[in-house]
Amino acid sequence: MPTMTKEETASYITHHLTIAGRQDTLFSDDAVELIHLTSRGLPRSVNNIAWQALIASFTEEKGIVDESSTRLAITETHATE
Repeated sequence: MPTMTKEETASYITHHLTIAGRQDTLFSDDAVELIHLTSRGLPRSVNNIAWQALIASFTEEKGIVDESSTRLAITETHATE
């Protein structure tokens, strides 16, 4: 499967948020960039990191997913034993 560019990753996240009924900005630009870099543009990895970042932001009572929430999500999704 071909990987997505940074712009495609941003569009992919926006598309899924639109389907979920969210029209406003929910992920900061730096969060999207970090998701793209960490996922290497692989859709399943983008989904996993974005989902965990949403949970981290909610837990921290933030209105937007920022870089720090995304870093926490990456720690959760890429944990090693």
